[in-house]
Amino acid sequence: MTTKRSALDQVMRLRALIALIVVASVFAILSPEFLTTGNLTILLKHVAINAILAIGMTWVVIAGGIDLSVGSIAGFTGMVAGFLLTKGLVLEPLGLAVFFPAWLVIVISLFAGTLFGALNGFLVTVLRAPPFIATLGVLYVARGVALLMSGGATFPDLGGRDELKNHGFLLLGGGGPLGLPAPVWIMALMAVVAIFVIGRTRLGRYIYAVGGNERAARLAGVRVVNSKFITYGVSAFCAAVVGLIIASQLNSAHPATGETFELNAIAAVVLGGTSLMGGRGTVGGTLIGAMVIGVLANGLVLLGVSEFWQILIKGAVIVAAVVIDQYNKTPNKEA
Repeated sequence: MTTKRSALDQVMRLRALIALIVVASVFAILSPEFLTTGNLTILLKHVAINAILAIGMTWVVIAGGIDLSVGSIAGFTGMVAGFLLTKGLVLEPLGLAVFFPAWLVIVISLFAGTLFGALNGFLVTVLRAPPFIATLGVLYVARGVALLMSGGATFPDLGGRDELKNHGFLLLGGGGPLGLPAPVWIMALMAVVAIFVIGRTRLGRYIYAVGGNERAARLAGVRVVNSKFITYGVSAFCAAVVGLIIASQLNSAHPATGETFELNAIAAVVLGGTSLMGGRGTVGGTLIGAMVIGVLANGLVLLGVSEFWQILIKGAVIVAAVVIDQYNKTPNKEA
């Protein structure tokens, strides 16, 4: 029985990778378009966006929290960039509008989006608000601010103007080296950094310790508040990057961008083997989880499956992942 249990445990640990191989193989057989260059490029773009969000979410979940605000932060960040590129920083007392180069717009927008992560961290660590409620509130705040910035309208034509010398923003969502889209390279860079920090640094060990047993971590001298605060900052930064990428791809910024994105991010994290109870998980697993969701969505579209069925299937997959996660945490009672 012990040998059988060990083999089953090994399969469970590799469940996301096995699911990815199975799902991809099925769609490759059922749809001749699945493995075409054009479709794989589209697939990678979609996976990159969800994976970047999920990378940030992984930090938070490992530390025992949750972040429901990432979709709204993405939408808000895109609106900040759209506002600065099209209207500039308005100085009403002087009757002037200052326009910044694209690279500085990106930096300012990332900073603005990350501030919401600081707000989440403050609410959770200092005011001790439950993460679910705190980030749900920030979800509405960020979305509301995004809507107020334009009165619910879109900021179009973000390519910049010659006289303002603010071209270059659209490069974020365009092509990159080796024919791969720029978002894929951004995802790869962020994944490498996250894997190193979480797996090889003291901060990473602290985050695992906090998620595993916060009280024990505090007694062991771990800076619990700082560790949690950083995870929410990283999550917001990743969401801000996604907001800029989408605005660049669409050449416009809309306040509704990012709606329900948090659900896909959480799904990727869970499918990748990160425990919602904290203390266990990997960025690598999250990337595979994001691939599973991306391949599943892409393949169902190619097969002409109704959007309603797509939602149902995605929900069933998430439920199955949670059930399997609970199984993994069940102690082995066999001698």
